[in-house]
Amino acid sequence: MSLATYNDKRNFKQTSEPSGKKPEVSDENLVFVIQRHKASHLHYDFRLELDGVLKSWAVPKGPSLNPTDKRLAMMVEDHPYDYKDFAGVIPEGNYGAGIVEIWDNGTYDAVDEKGPERIVTEYAKKVKLLHAGIEAGNLKFKLRGKKLKGEFALVRLKGSDSNSWLLVKHRDDFAVNEPYNSEEDTPKNSPINKWLAENKPEKLVKKKPRTLRTH
Repeated sequence: MSLATYNDKRNFKQTSEPSGKKPEVSDENLVFVIQRHKASHLHYDFRLELDGVLKSWAVPKGPSLNPTDKRLAMMVEDHPYDYKDFAGVIPEGNYGAGIVEIWDNGTYDAVDEKGPERIVTEYAKKVKLLHAGIEAGNLKFKLRGKKLKGEFALVRLKGSDSNSWLLVKHRDDFAVNEPYNSEEDTPKNSPINKWLAENKPEKLVKKKPRTLRTH
């Protein structure tokens, strides 16, 4: 799990993002974080801890609790473990320039649909399952966040770029049937929402149709 790509893309003299140092792997609970990121386009970054780094996917439309939604998730470079706490402004001229805020976070476990226990919490077993899921392009897990709870899957799209995945909610007690929009579950006074409010494009003024003079 190299952080070389992450480091190569960043100038740590200019950005306050954590440098790509890989911590020692422990048997603590695995963590996840979802960061809302206003860069050139507003999107969500979905990150799962594994082997001391954060496996990362960019989700343009944000996650959903509705199982009928299949949200595109583009796998990107691994991020350092300390990135789980990062929120702030990436300066102009730097990779990913814009505002980053934490939208949700918590812990997660692996889901084994064929094993004796569906939710695998024992560290070595769940890490093995997670590796197998990434390799197979079918990663199943249970989130314990503040907003996102229950079982999800990341499924790699076949016959396309290997970085293209779908993030899907499983049907369980935490799933919803109504439309879900992650943008509606953000505080109005968040840094990104303040920026959006201050930078709304001016409404187009409809011009009155010109009256033709007749002679």
